[in-house]
Amino acid sequence: MQLRARRVNNYDLYANHAWYTPYWKGLFALLGWFFVGALIGSIIEAILMAILPKDLVMDYSMVIVYPLQFIPAMVWVASKSQRNSLFETGYKLSSKHFGKFTTWQIALITVALTLASMVSADLPNYWNYRLTTATPAMKELYDYFIELMQQMIGGPFWSSFLVIAVFAAIFEEWLCRGMILRGFLTKMKPGAAIIVSALFFAVIHLNPWQALNAFIIGVIMGFVYYKTGCLWLTMLIHFINNGISVIIGQFSSLTEYDFLKDIIPAPYYAIIYVVSLIVLAGALLAFKSIPLEQCRGNIDTVSLVEE
Repeated sequence: MQLRARRVNNYDLYANHAWYTPYWKGLFALLGWFFVGALIGSIIEAILMAILPKDLVMDYSMVIVYPLQFIPAMVWVASKSQRNSLFETGYKLSSKHFGKFTTWQIALITVALTLASMVSADLPNYWNYRLTTATPAMKELYDYFIELMQQMIGGPFWSSFLVIAVFAAIFEEWLCRGMILRGFLTKMKPGAAIIVSALFFAVIHLNPWQALNAFIIGVIMGFVYYKTGCLWLTMLIHFINNGISVIIGQFSSLTEYDFLKDIIPAPYYAIIYVVSLIVLAGALLAFKSIPLEQCRGNIDTVSLVEE
């Protein structure tokens, strides 16, 4: 009787990619395929601009273009995973290790963690803005970037929300936590793996103003993934973080790049900021209390079946 890795399910994205665990070479390959996808998306957007009304393309093209950025990487990973499934151990992209917490409890803790981390990141982001716009040239570049971001979320609410909150949570978490972090956790110390995946997450944003915030939230999501193995939780964090940004951009005069420090009076800001740090620390301690089953974190291997 022979044991072999369970055949992949063609309709299960997580199972299809379970047997590929990238390391340094794979990281740069995935980054390369991501840029190939971005190039393909840019070409398709240019074609749409040539044949359709400009306003229509500006409002809706990202619904098509954004997912295309990830398709080449996904196809490449699927082919690698399919081959590896014949002779290597597979590691699930999403497991479920919540310790003493129920699913609803861990979801509520995750929501609190996300909101507290968004407030806590306000000061680092503020000082990052001050440093990266210290020269007139950088300030001009920043203003241009803000204009692009406002165009991106300036279309119909549903399309902006779909792309920035839903698609970004699904595709970026697949890439940064499901592929990069999962792969590195099987090959290096957890702290280093979390830092590498957070840096990768920052790099793919391609600008210094989002990069710091992406790195901070990337470290937090990396820790959550390490302790729970659950990609759905990091998607929830990503969804809430981006979704709030879209709602602010659509229904208020504020943007994602207005800082709470400049809006809330100093005494109240100090209280809110301290409370957010306390909530953030409490939520992280809750995740820390989840016992680890192996040094790579709570990432399960793919089960074997008899053949």
